[in-house]
Amino acid sequence: MPSFDIVSEIDMHEVTNAVDQAKRELGNRWDFKNVEADIELDDKGITISAEQEFQLEQLMDMLRMAFAKRNIDSRALSEDGESKAGKLVKQHLQLKQGIETDMAKKIVKMIKDGKLKVQASIEGDKVRVKGKKRDDLQTAIALLKEAELDIPLQFNNFRD
Repeated sequence: MPSFDIVSEIDMHEVTNAVDQAKRELGNRWDFKNVEADIELDDKGITISAEQEFQLEQLMDMLRMAFAKRNIDSRALSEDGESKAGKLVKQHLQLKQGIETDMAKKIVKMIKDGKLKVQASIEGDKVRVKGKKRDDLQTAIALLKEAELDIPLQFNNFRD
């Protein structure tokens, strides 16, 4: 029986490259000369810091551009909130991986509401879709690509 998996993953190597690229751009920008600003990647996510809030927004734009150049969906970043520490304003960005249970239920409901001849089941942090015909599976993929969800989805492990 043909099937495929719906996942939400990020290539961490590409994330590291995107952060390095944004740091290089930060060093080259004239409007950030003699300004204390930084972009750091750690296990929990990305921390950006600058002296002013508008500089923080510019850093965020630089990071999104670097993500776009590396074909990483910027919806994988979620903001945790700003904090003011001394003379710096910091923003922590979480990297979202895996499909949460609520979102998985929403995806399964969308597939069922589409009245497609496929079965969707939640398996951990991914959703497996099975059907008798390959065309039905491709219709399910098209349905999910058209839907505007707030997480990036990849369709892998397609078996015939």
